[in-house]
Amino acid sequence: MKPAPFAYHAPRRLEEALALLGALPEAKLLAGGQSLIPMMNFRLARPQHLVDLARVDGLASIRAVGERIEIGAMTRQAAVETSAVVRDGCPLLVDALRHVGHYASRTRGTIGGSLAHADPASELPVVASALDAELVVAGPGVTRVVAPAEFFRAPLTVALDRREILTAVSFARIGPRVGWGFTELNRRHGGFAIVCVAAVLEVDGAGRCTKAAVALGGVAGVPVRSAGAEAGLLGHPLDDRRIDAAAAAVAGDIDPGSDLHASAEYRREMAQAFTRRALVQARGRFQEGR
Repeated sequence: MKPAPFAYHAPRRLEEALALLGALPEAKLLAGGQSLIPMMNFRLARPQHLVDLARVDGLASIRAVGERIEIGAMTRQAAVETSAVVRDGCPLLVDALRHVGHYASRTRGTIGGSLAHADPASELPVVASALDAELVVAGPGVTRVVAPAEFFRAPLTVALDRREILTAVSFARIGPRVGWGFTELNRRHGGFAIVCVAAVLEVDGAGRCTKAAVALGGVAGVPVRSAGAEAGLLGHPLDDRRIDAAAAAVAGDIDPGSDLHASAEYRREMAQAFTRRALVQARGRFQEGR
């Protein structure tokens, strides 16, 4: 298949890209092309104008800024995965990226492209939700910071106006008393998740949980934070009984659908099982000093 005819634009500066979006209502952004190009080839997407962000200055970088790590939206996923800065400060992101497609696709795919595409079965939105990431959005004359709960609105839909561009995402560095876990169920390596879970646990000197984040993908149109699981962990030692109860509480926070890959009932059961595995991973990493 070949895409329908389109005009190609390759701006060098962010201001040029924003001006193109303002002037071309039918334009689409190209940020790696691992989803958009196949959709164009099958003519499921027919943009009249394609604005390629690959050459825009300043959108591909990884920086440690105080207690946060800021990653430019056009940074290739493989570069994030192999970054010593990310591995040291945000290892949950590295673990999750190993589940995203295959290494070859990660050399083209970008972190911003995946977040803005917002596939409900993709891994990076789940990690952004678990880590309370800050998503930086540039528009005409203004830049704003958006939380994941506001950014991810529906399947393949995010809080971006057609004249706006996601330019960066930042994550708080994972501290010394924090453990993390990432688990995923899929039909084959590199496939989209039937269920995936990211867990982050912070523990005090007495072994009690002081902060818990449990985020799930594949169980709704957007990433889901399990308030029931998190509430069940806070203030308590992370023993097996408490982790089992937290995993069971996930069932009350999700409303998965059925499709050709899995029934709603199977997704609900797997969400609990993989939440337990993610929590055990997180506890183990904390106990072993990462």
